[in-house]
Amino acid sequence: MNFIDKIKERAKQNKKRIVLPETMDERVLKAASIALKEDIAHIILIGNKEEILKKEEGLSKAEFIDPNTFEKTNELVERLAELRKHKGMTLDKAKELLLNDYMYFACMLVYDGLADGVVSGACHSTANTLRPALQVLKTKEESLLVSAFFFMVVPNCEYGENGAFIFADAGLEQNPTPEKLAAIAIDSADSFKLLTQKEPKVAMLSHSTMGSAKHSDVDKVVEATKLAKEKSNYLIDGELQLDAAIVPEVAKMKAPNSSVAGKANVLVFPDLDAGNIGYKLVQRLAKAEAYGPITQGIKYPINDLSRGCNANDIVGVIAITSVQCKQD
Repeated sequence: MNFIDKIKERAKQNKKRIVLPETMDERVLKAASIALKEDIAHIILIGNKEEILKKEEGLSKAEFIDPNTFEKTNELVERLAELRKHKGMTLDKAKELLLNDYMYFACMLVYDGLADGVVSGACHSTANTLRPALQVLKTKEESLLVSAFFFMVVPNCEYGENGAFIFADAGLEQNPTPEKLAAIAIDSADSFKLLTQKEPKVAMLSHSTMGSAKHSDVDKVVEATKLAKEKSNYLIDGELQLDAAIVPEVAKMKAPNSSVAGKANVLVFPDLDAGNIGYKLVQRLAKAEAYGPITQGIKYPINDLSRGCNANDIVGVIAITSVQCKQD
């Protein structure tokens, strides 16, 4: 059984209420149909039921919520106005927002306890997906920042956790400070452990391995590694070049004393450019499955999608989001 099948099995055992607000997208409706057929989540679709059912079969078991007719819409409007009044939010503005921006409506469903998580981003930008989540649901009290990772599953790969890796941050934090990079490393280790139930081995990536190059970019990774080690008990090491991080033979030459080198399954990139380019290279050239961007650090699971995703990618993120939810 591969990684995503295991995730689906865990999702089935404790089904969560996952909102899919982008019902204007055929891929999302197809994914909803698959998720319902596989019974991995209770699916909530935002929009007019009759119009949605015309577009896709297999959705009869979904819950449909139309903001224009939902009996609790006015309550959600009042809560959003109160929540954002310090930013000038009025009842009229809150109503307009909830009736016209389904992502805000989805986040308010989670805020009010009517849903457990949200999956969006198939046809909207990361900013449009995550801005409502950050404004409504906020970050976890213990989190320094919200970051995003991709869960990569590489076929026929002996590296990582049988080809499974987390790539972080590959979707959100542009140029993290050492403190933020350390937080991303620890949060990513937490996420890997939650999703795989395996021990995370975190590599702090660089163009240098253990002092082989001198540059301020390297210094940032070295400092981040030091901070991450101080703040957690996970196996974390760096700075490491990619080959030294995942290939045992290279690790023996470049970092023979490292507890992570040659065995890494969590790859922490020094900035968003490197992380985003890295995941897309592996996805396209190695034909890897790429699930995400999966967020970490928000109070509730609100996950983004790549706009190049297909229906099966969305199903995978639905299952991951379910597993991220608080368990009963």
